[in-house]
Amino acid sequence: FFGMIKRERIHRKRYLTRNDARSDIFDYIERFHNPRMQRRIHARDQAFMALTQQSAKTG
Repeated sequence: FFGMIKRERIHRKRYLTRNDARSDIFDYIERFHNPRMQRRIHARDQAFMALTQQSAKTG
C-alpha cells in the first residue's frame, strides 16, 4: 500500500505544508484506493460464490 501511494501520488508532487500533504493523501485513499480494493474484494467473492454454488445437475 505505501509503495503504491509513493509511486502514484507522493513522488509526483511537492507539498508546501503538512496539511496539504495530509489532505492529498486522504483524497487519494478515499477516491482511488478504497473503491479499487472494494471492487477487487467483490470480484473475489463472486468467484468464490460461483465455485461453491451447487450445479443444477448435481443438486
